[in-house]
Amino acid sequence: MTDTPARLLSLLSLLQTPREWPGSELAERLGVSPRTIRRDIDRLRDLGYPVEASKGAVGGYRLVAGSAMPPLLLDDEEAVAIAVGLRAGAGHAIEGIEEASVRALAKLEQVLPSRLRRRVSTLQAATMPLTRGDGGTVAPRTLTTIASAVTGKERLRFGYRSGDGTRTKRQVEPYRLVSTGWRWYLVAYDLGRADWRTFRVDRVSDPFATGSRFTPRELPAGDAAELLGKSMAARTRARFEVDVSFAAPADFVAGRLPSFLGAPAPTGPDSCRLRTESNDSPEWLALRLALVDCEFTVHAPTSLTDHLKDLGARLTRAAGRAGHG
Repeated sequence: MTDTPARLLSLLSLLQTPREWPGSELAERLGVSPRTIRRDIDRLRDLGYPVEASKGAVGGYRLVAGSAMPPLLLDDEEAVAIAVGLRAGAGHAIEGIEEASVRALAKLEQVLPSRLRRRVSTLQAATMPLTRGDGGTVAPRTLTTIASAVTGKERLRFGYRSGDGTRTKRQVEPYRLVSTGWRWYLVAYDLGRADWRTFRVDRVSDPFATGSRFTPRELPAGDAAELLGKSMAARTRARFEVDVSFAAPADFVAGRLPSFLGAPAPTGPDSCRLRTESNDSPEWLALRLALVDCEFTVHAPTSLTDHLKDLGARLTRAAGRAGHG
């Protein structure tokens, strides 16, 4: 075997078998001289593979544990077995390794030949994992696509089905995948809503990495798991009625409010009124109403009126201090 890269790969594949290989046997297997084997062993060591040589008349080589994890060479059966195992880990079969399983699966499936990918999918389709609670089923391809976008800092597009069945299209800057042990969530910055959001991955459809790179934004506070916890707590808050009149046409107001708040009804050529329900924080609603950029009156709830007063007073004080720093 005269092709040095191919020979090195073949040598590495042999050394990954847990046994000691005499130099003469390696030379015979690869069709080269023992001197060439010694040079190739040195090349592998330079690449970070910890190859240990034993002393003696014959002498032998074996791969031992090192200080870093070098790349592995897998045959077809090994690759299929690992991919199936990682899919099981990603599907919560083994608690505590879900996120690592998704990252590893994303790397493996990126280089897995199509013939082996089909074998993995076929085997997966013929088995059924035992899940607990009401955790939704997530396709491994969905998880690996999202994980790759998180790692590569690529903007992501997907369809999303909310809890009430409403379907929307989203474009986000994915930050982290978080597993709660029975369900996957994506923490991301939603570009359409200009705010951080959490998404149940079992409600995500057709995720697509756009190829558009982004610089990750800072989380409002804490880490992704903490943000998810706050989001889940917010969803459990009781919904309240929101009633707001605007001194602007309905289409103007609708274009400046998040669509999930609903559409305001016209009350005249230059006025409209929004009646809806929300469990968002009054602080967030106050800010969104201020961004509509027109006169408005809040009829309910009183907590929203109070936060608007606080916001107005704070902005007035800030404007008064402008230029005096």
